[in-house]
Amino acid sequence: MASVFLKFQNPIMATTKEDQVNVATPPPPVFLSTAALNSLVTYKSLVGHLQSTLPSHADTINSPLRHTHQTSPSSSLLLMPSWCNSPSLPYMGVKLVTYLPNNSTLNLPGVHAVYVLFNSLTGQPLVSMDATGLTPFRTACISALASCYLSRHDVETLVMIGAGSLAPHLIKAHLIMRPSLKRVVVWNRTLEKARTLVHELTKEGDRFQGVCFESNECLEEAVKLGDIISCATNSETPLVKGLDLKAGAHLDLVGSFTRSMMECDDEALRRGRVYIDNEAAVVEAGELVGALERGVIRKDEIVGDLVELIKGEKSGRKDLDEITVFKSVGFAVVDLLSAQLVYESCMNNQVQMK
Repeated sequence: MASVFLKFQNPIMATTKEDQVNVATPPPPVFLSTAALNSLVTYKSLVGHLQSTLPSHADTINSPLRHTHQTSPSSSLLLMPSWCNSPSLPYMGVKLVTYLPNNSTLNLPGVHAVYVLFNSLTGQPLVSMDATGLTPFRTACISALASCYLSRHDVETLVMIGAGSLAPHLIKAHLIMRPSLKRVVVWNRTLEKARTLVHELTKEGDRFQGVCFESNECLEEAVKLGDIISCATNSETPLVKGLDLKAGAHLDLVGSFTRSMMECDDEALRRGRVYIDNEAAVVEAGELVGALERGVIRKDEIVGDLVELIKGEKSGRKDLDEITVFKSVGFAVVDLLSAQLVYESCMNNQVQMK
């Protein structure tokens, strides 16, 4: 791992004449693997970084709606660019994502991605990284960050709907940010996958002492148990029924990002106070698009977005009994800020190793 860090030259931090010469002729961009990413950031550090940087940088980062291209009836290519010209955040980047849900039959992730980071002042490439690992990591951190404002402080049971590559990240991020959680229930269409995930998490017992992990083959029963229900599926039919949500529940919807995908029914949105990660959710997420078109909810009934929550411009949970809903589709601002933390952590590592 050390050899990876030693290959970096930071053109942003160049101060001496020698540094400036190196900036003019930068080394080839280096690729950071998922293992390298995991050594540089934690769920807690990324949640803290996003909480502190989103309010100050969200308005200074240019982030057009992502490009989505249907490459086959069941696969997509997504491009998510963003850039900032502020001296305090001199970065530009783009994430390239492939989405092939049928990869599960090959025992491969349905999502693969690469993130490329540049210096926005000079255009020089700084680093590329395996966003296949970074994407679920930052997605889970966004959910856990939103939960800090929207879930009850005394939550005890987390229900995970879906057992794909994103599920363990969501579970771990929620456990870290809500240490009152003592029980995790996993449901998946294929029960064996749920059991496998439970087995893998149980093996990390030292990391989550006092937490019980279990699977449940009855979706309705599992949902009724949840203080927090987190969904990460590619379902095109509602999985979570609003009538099954208990008082005080927080529903975290992560999986859908097209108009045809949905993880909850209209009643869940009708009963809950709805929040989104960013404005793209109202035009991309099938749950919201359908509910808005059918008049189940109005756009002005969506309480606010994540940045407004962090800034305190919109209130979070108001009482112990209300139901809250957070829908995220991902946005390039978070990718850029996450890549910033990874890159700068790597540079700090390099400095410490000299």
